[in-house]
Amino acid sequence: MLRSVDIVLIVVMTAAATVTYTIKHRAENKLEDVRKLDAEIRLEEDTIDLLRADWALLTQPNRLERLVGAYAKDLQLVPTLSTQLAQPEELPMLKADVPVPEEVAGTDKKKKAAPVTDDMATGSVAR
Repeated sequence: MLRSVDIVLIVVMTAAATVTYTIKHRAENKLEDVRKLDAEIRLEEDTIDLLRADWALLTQPNRLERLVGAYAKDLQLVPTLSTQLAQPEELPMLKADVPVPEEVAGTDKKKKAAPVTDDMATGSVAR
């Protein structure tokens, strides 16, 4: 007859085998997911390389010069003047960077102050 210890050992061995198989199965699934992600990454990297090569071909100066010559009559392109370029300090300041006037800062928070107009050319203050 089987002893109770033998039955307990058989149950423990069966449980251990089941847990081991489950862990192995999950690991194989994760490895398959990793392989799929690696393949997707390689595809994206290859696509990026292809697009960079395409961009390099499309922006070659001699090609662009030929296109400008071919479509000069239609596009009427002219060189950009240096006065048309803006410096960073010439750009309007962000609305978040506009300083709060002192008279509005000291008022009660429950009251809404009317928009203050001033001589700052920020592009973010209502005029």
